Amino acid sequence: MNGLPFSEYLSQNRDEIIFRTQQHALLSFYCVLLAAVLGLLIAVAVYRSPVRTNITISTAAVVFTLPSVALFGFLVSVVGYGLASVFPVVVAYAMLPIVRNAIVGLQSADPAVLDAARGMGVGGFRMLWQIRFPIAWPVILAGLRVAAQLTVGIVAIAAFVTPIGLGEYGYSSLDNLGSVNTKSQALICIIFVALVALLFDAVFVIIRRFTTPRGSRV
Repeated sequence: MNGLPFSEYLSQNRDEIIFRTQQHALLSFYCVLLAAVLGLLIAVAVYRSPVRTNITISTAAVVFTLPSVALFGFLVSVVGYGLASVFPVVVAYAMLPIVRNAIVGLQSADPAVLDAARGMGVGGFRMLWQIRFPIAWPVILAGLRVAAQLTVGIVAIAAFVTPIGLGEYGYSSLDNLGSVNTKSQALICIIFVALVALLFDAVFVIIRRFTTPRGSRV
């Protein structure tokens, strides 16, 4: 049994595919937004201390190496199925590029520029907001861009925990392997997850274009 041709399956399930694509994009956006807020706050708190910086980046790197399915399974055993077991894992995976790039960016300000600002009476908060942050912004943005791509992929795996987003098509094709339309379901998961990732990337390209000087873009 070959099932429906891909184009016909796509047409017959258009509304559901659009709905799941929107779910996937929104969940990815919320996770990246939360990771960005937490990551930037952590970077601001630790960037002045080499010891705290190393501990923070190492911790984020260790978390990044843990199997996502195992983390999802652990949280399900603690809080049950649902978004409560999805958000912490996805946000944790997005943290490494955000925290690392933010710390590197904040540390990259030219000491001569900082000394000149201090000589002009610029205080600690203004130094951070008006001097360090604008210099670090291209590097921070690059970390956010990488985190967004990672997040879109991890959200697809999150369908293991709760039937949300495009990952549901992937798991459905595995659960019903050999049945009709499994190939179409797998293709929908692959193609539309890639499209969501490309959409996020395009948004970051536009943000970079309008928020960073040409010579500062990375």
